[in-house]
Amino acid sequence: MGFSRKEYAFLSEIGLSSGNLGCFVNGTWKGSGPVVSTLNPANNQKIAEVSEASIQDYEEGMQACSEAAKIWMQVPAPKRGDIVRQIGDALRSKLHQLGRLVSLEMGKILPEGIGEVQEIIDMCDFAVGLSRQLNGSVIPSERICPKMIGSVVNRSKSYDVGGELLMWNPLGIVGVITAFNFPCAVLGAPTTPLVTIAMTKLVAEVLEKNNLPGAIFTSFCGGAEIGEAIAKDRRINLVSFTGSSKVGVKVQQTVNERFGKCLLELSGNNAIIVMDDADIKLAVRSVLFAAVGTAGQRCTTCRRLLLHESIYRTVVDQLLDVYKQVKIGDPLEKGTLLGPLHTSSSRKNFEKGIEIIKSQGGKILTGGGIIESEGNFVQPTIVEISPDANVVKEELFAPVLYVMKFKTLKEAIEINNSVPQGLSSSIFTSKPEFIFKWIGPQGSDTGIVNVNIPTNGAEIGGAFGGEKATGGGREAGSDSWKQYMRRSTW
Repeated sequence: MGFSRKEYAFLSEIGLSSGNLGCFVNGTWKGSGPVVSTLNPANNQKIAEVSEASIQDYEEGMQACSEAAKIWMQVPAPKRGDIVRQIGDALRSKLHQLGRLVSLEMGKILPEGIGEVQEIIDMCDFAVGLSRQLNGSVIPSERICPKMIGSVVNRSKSYDVGGELLMWNPLGIVGVITAFNFPCAVLGAPTTPLVTIAMTKLVAEVLEKNNLPGAIFTSFCGGAEIGEAIAKDRRINLVSFTGSSKVGVKVQQTVNERFGKCLLELSGNNAIIVMDDADIKLAVRSVLFAAVGTAGQRCTTCRRLLLHESIYRTVVDQLLDVYKQVKIGDPLEKGTLLGPLHTSSSRKNFEKGIEIIKSQGGKILTGGGIIESEGNFVQPTIVEISPDANVVKEELFAPVLYVMKFKTLKEAIEINNSVPQGLSSSIFTSKPEFIFKWIGPQGSDTGIVNVNIPTNGAEIGGAFGGEKATGGGREAGSDSWKQYMRRSTW
């Protein structure tokens, strides 16, 4: 089946058509649930149709996945790593097509779409090396007893080398419920099903080439009904949820009721602090990228800007100037810096948010309105407001930046830490004493604590995630892999 618009023809290169089955179940494609249309947020016109999963599809898929997991868990970790390497290579071969799809279906500008696909390719490369480093440990034992390690190492019956052995084994099935804003890096959401399907097809080809069960990677395009089923399913050892804090609490409660494990990546309300000794030009560029990128729809978007009172006016004036230069438009067009919000509902939430901001004393310095068009475009907005306003404590998923003054670093840190969320933060300064205060125990209480760089754009080598209402989960680097493993002590 062909596409109605010529500019969508590239989608056939990644296995998509105008009508798509949205479930990969036991190595085959199906979808007996509702048929939904996926829309281009730049004009709200249909891209394609997708047949979503039914509960029957879900149950069939989970039965097959449970059996496939038994096979996958017995594959040695380095061999599993090689499969991941092949998946990375498959993604690399379709980098630009996938990046274009992300921009088309989600709405972020093309460089960001390609960058997102590159991020998951980098994650695959990282995981390949990690597959040979899932090290356990031997712990000296206080007991004199015939443990296997003594007889194996010494090949004798002398047991004075006994020790406790710690091993890491695969946890089992992991269920992933994700959001729309990074549909490739963390898989797709109900409003970005084409990315999920295209990604799954590439993974499925790798599994088939290696004579592995397709059910190892089982995917469902669906809504709340499928998400609830995942949260309740005792066969799923870990549920990884990315989304709002409000929904995350419900997911966590459901998973906890069955004593499952939960990994939460939830809301962010991230602040940038600019001290009086900061490089102002660098800070302004960074704030623009952090506040406007992805139309303010990153969990790491800068939403609060804290400025030392002595440089407040200078920084605000420079920001207002660069905001005027932001090109708003089709995310696939060269030169566009700000694409649309993802859905028409997001645009309505933006309008409601602006009214609440005004009612709580916020002063609109620039922006504050929607852009009349077929798409979901809004104006990038800067608001002067008190840090004590209730609306500042919440996450408005849009390009809205709150600016406020402070006198001392202590006051700035208190404002930074005063919100329920704790994902990312950054300080701009050249003074070592400020930096070490900022990253220390009495500094920022967020999971990501940056210096002289934006709040967004985390590198894969470090653990990504936050504290408080952000959920406490960690992904990517450091020892985040341990969350997907079962610790066995012998």
